[in-house]
Amino acid sequence: MSRTIQFREAVAEAMSEEMRRDENVYLMGEEVAEYNGAYKASKGMLDEFGAKRVIDTPIAELGFAGIGVGSAMNGLRPIIEFMTFNFSMVAIDQIINNAAKMYQMSGGQLNIPVVFRGPTASAGQLAATHSQAFESWYANCPGLKVVVPSNPYDAKGLLKSAIRDDDPVIFMESEQMYGDKGEVPEEEYLIEIGKADIRRKGSDVTIVSFGKIIKEADKAAEELAKEGIECEIIDLRTVRPIDYAAVIESVKKTNRLVCVEEAWPLGSISTEITFVVQREAFDYLDAPIRRITSQDTPMAYAPTLVEEYLPNAKRIIEAVKGVAYVK
Repeated sequence: MSRTIQFREAVAEAMSEEMRRDENVYLMGEEVAEYNGAYKASKGMLDEFGAKRVIDTPIAELGFAGIGVGSAMNGLRPIIEFMTFNFSMVAIDQIINNAAKMYQMSGGQLNIPVVFRGPTASAGQLAATHSQAFESWYANCPGLKVVVPSNPYDAKGLLKSAIRDDDPVIFMESEQMYGDKGEVPEEEYLIEIGKADIRRKGSDVTIVSFGKIIKEADKAAEELAKEGIECEIIDLRTVRPIDYAAVIESVKKTNRLVCVEEAWPLGSISTEITFVVQREAFDYLDAPIRRITSQDTPMAYAPTLVEEYLPNAKRIIEAVKGVAYVK
């Protein structure tokens, strides 16, 4: 049986269920305890699990990320929350040089079962230093898994899988999704990391995206359907590993591909997908691959510039039409 809950509630349920299941799981981060989470994604958890398992920290991301990695080396399963992944830049040495590499450097003796989670990318008028999308940065590093859910159902199932995973997982949310509502089963379920979701079936153009930008793809597909263009939308869910097979199979059917993500264009996830599709399915393409990213500049503060900066349904529609009418 399903009920409708918010994204933040799905995250809290996933963490709470896994903490009840395994006493080695704990949550640490800024404002996760007394304040119930900066975005209320850990509401009620301090009352249930106590201050030894739901731990408020100073504003010291490098320090508490390092504590998380060290405790994972010693048998615990920490969930480390960053108030935003923009702040994870302070802790990136612990994430990249310790969490991601320890298994290889120890010859397989040390697993690091840690989840680093929090919101990524833009969230309104937060300007250049608080609006960056880091999915492709972390996906570039071997040893990490990178998960970017787009809805409450996926958030819960993927977070539970991430907590149980023996490898470090980067779990990227969005401040603009915490209030989103969706159906989530009452019974336990898991979603496999690395398995994409075919969100909408179509025959004319494949749209590949992930995270909150999926909502812009949905809007675009609805408008395009009114003009007789049926889009197939693939929600990657995870960007390391990427479900290349799902993308390629869709392209073989539609013969056209548009990639959409909230990141700068150079070295993006869409760059990687474009390379793999041209290598594995070049003969099936009837038009050049198009991609929609953020503009290649730091994000501004002014609302008009924010609108121009971000991917949106209008830009997606233009890109889809640009490939749909190529014969």
